[in-house]
Amino acid sequence: MILLRRLLGDVLRRQRQRQGRTLREVSSSARVSLGYLSEVERGQKEASSELLAAICDALDMRMSELMREVSDELALAELAQSAASDTVSSLGAPAGRGLGDRPMLNSVRVPRVTPVGHPDEHVTIKASAEAVDVVAA
Repeated sequence: MILLRRLLGDVLRRQRQRQGRTLREVSSSARVSLGYLSEVERGQKEASSELLAAICDALDMRMSELMREVSDELALAELAQSAASDTVSSLGAPAGRGLGDRPMLNSVRVPRVTPVGHPDEHVTIKASAEAVDVVAA
């Protein structure tokens, strides 16, 4: 299961680390307890929109940037999850369905792009050729 709070926490932690800042510095600037910020970054607490706004301000980051990065990661996670369940379903072929009823899966390499636009790693996702349109910007 994909948890939004974990994706939010991952993005916030990466942004803080990119800036070379400590949890203490950001929590002080955002007026959030250090422990609570740590739990948000680890995906253990759901952050309210007010709290996210305060953390974004402390990180000198727009809320829209945070949401865009989380949205991109969520899309990749959903594709990976869908591909994994399709693979398992194809291997298990539920009653009344043959293996030929499922689309063939192809590997798709998707570059992960940092906010400044530089590819830093690649993720391989297995997805149906009909289900994925890749558009280069």
